[in-house]
Amino acid sequence: MTVLIVRQNTKSNRIEDLLTEGKQLLASQKIDSFALDASLLLAEVLGFSREGLLTHNNYKVDELQCKHYFELLERRCAGESVAYIVGRKEFWGLEFSVTPAVLVPRPDTETLVQAALNVLSIDSGYPHLSMLDLCTGSGVIAITLKHECPGLEALATDVSEEALAIARNNAETLGCEITFLHGDLYNALKQGQRFFLITANAPYVPSATIDQLSPEVKNEPRLALDGGSDGLDLIQRIITEAPLYLESGGYLILEADPSQMETITALLKSNSFSDLVLHQDLAGQNRVIVGKLS
Repeated sequence: MTVLIVRQNTKSNRIEDLLTEGKQLLASQKIDSFALDASLLLAEVLGFSREGLLTHNNYKVDELQCKHYFELLERRCAGESVAYIVGRKEFWGLEFSVTPAVLVPRPDTETLVQAALNVLSIDSGYPHLSMLDLCTGSGVIAITLKHECPGLEALATDVSEEALAIARNNAETLGCEITFLHGDLYNALKQGQRFFLITANAPYVPSATIDQLSPEVKNEPRLALDGGSDGLDLIQRIITEAPLYLESGGYLILEADPSQMETITALLKSNSFSDLVLHQDLAGQNRVIVGKLS
C-alpha cells in the first residue's frame, strides 16, 4: 500500500505542528505506535533526541527537512518498520544495526536474555563458560550476553550470510568478540563441540499464518519467521539434537509463541531435559522456556 501525502502550503513547519500532523497521518493508517513513530522519524531527520523535540517545539524546520520527514512517514504508512527506515534498533540499552535481512529485535526477546543471565550466574563448576546462539540474526542475543559477561566464550550461527554480515558488524561496533559461523543450525559446528548454554530465537510462526501478520512484520525476512506447518520445525530439530552439543548439566533456552509451550515442554522432557522453567514476556505470557540437560 502506498500513501501519497499532499500538504497544503499553509501548513506550519514548526516541530510541534509537524509532530501533530505526523501522528494524525499514522493514526489514520491504524498504526498503533503512531505517536512514538512520528517522533522517532522527525528526530531522525533533525538529528535531535526525542526529548530534544519537546524542548525545541517552536523550532521551524526547513522545507528540505520537511520533505524528508514526510517521505519517511510515507514509508511507515506503507508498512515499513521504523527500525528498517532508520537502520537501527535499541535492545537491552544497546544500539544494533538492522536491515531487511534480519528480524527487528523485540523487547520480548529481552526475556530470553534475562533467563540466560540467570543461568550464567549459576555456579556451574565449569572454568570457562561457553554458549551457542542458533538463528542469531542481527546477533542481539549473543552480543548482549557477551557484553554482560565478557568472559563468556560465544559462538553464533545462521543460515543467512546477509544476517551474519549484520551480526558481525554489530559485534565489532559494540566491542564484543564472537565467533560467527554460517550453516544450518548445528551443521555449522565442528564435530565434538559442546557448550554450557544454547540459546535460540528460531523461526516459530506457522507458515499459513504469516500472511495474516501486520504489514511491518510481513516485511521482515520470511526465512526468519517461517517455522513450518505448526511453527515448530526448527525448534524440534534444536531440541532433539541439543544433547549432542551440550555439556552434561548444560542449559537450552528457547523463545516461542505462548501457544506452543505445552508442546515444547513435552519435547524437552522426552529429550532428557529437566528442571523446566517458563519465563513470561511483557504481556505476562509464557514466551521463554529453560531446560537443563539431565
